[in-house]
Amino acid sequence: MAGKKYRKAIEGWDRAKKYTVAEAAAMIARTKISEKWDETVDASVRLGVNPKYADQMVRGSVVMPAGTGKTKRVLVIAKPDKAKEALDAGADYAGSDEYIKKIADENWFEFDTLVATPDMMVQVGKIGRVLGPRGLMPNPKVGTVTADVKKAVSELKAGRVEFRVEKAGIIQTPIGKASFKPEALAQNLSALLEMLMKLKPQTAKGTYMRSVTISTTHGPGIKVDTAAYAAGGVNDQQ
Repeated sequence: MAGKKYRKAIEGWDRAKKYTVAEAAAMIARTKISEKWDETVDASVRLGVNPKYADQMVRGSVVMPAGTGKTKRVLVIAKPDKAKEALDAGADYAGSDEYIKKIADENWFEFDTLVATPDMMVQVGKIGRVLGPRGLMPNPKVGTVTADVKKAVSELKAGRVEFRVEKAGIIQTPIGKASFKPEALAQNLSALLEMLMKLKPQTAKGTYMRSVTISTTHGPGIKVDTAAYAAGGVNDQQ
């Protein structure tokens, strides 16, 4: 059955063609496979970098203008005054040593993102061996080590996503749900591509943004034309 749905999803369009951001976003609704749940829409971006060199490691975060369709559970590790700020901003949990102990002793991971203030990083580092493999270790490059916990929590709740280039030079990140309107998906994809251009390493040679593909969880990939981004004219794609 899934095979039939997939074949139906790719009918009537050129899979080899590269579409503008707006065109690609508009095609998502017709390429989704599942009718039982709202599939995630992912973007896969191949960059012309070699991540084994520190100066070509592309890592950061971006706030999706239209949200991601998923609410993150946020834990903030901070001293009492900052913890209160975090809770007031909408954090699901906030505290200091009690949460570090809970993670270490109880293997507690009822959160999706961990934010820590700089003065708590020594303590957080003690549980780095369990946070790291889960991708939960706070990092200033993606805004999860910060004194401005109010901003961090607000952005995460609004739809901020973190990304990091993989060994093959590929960044993969969700940009929304299949139920999103095309305009919302286009806004999110544009925000991601613009941020990646801002993070282009000075040492990157040749074509930086080599390819971009978007797809639903089980649907076919839709190729996106990156020419305008490579030339710096990002608004031409919207």
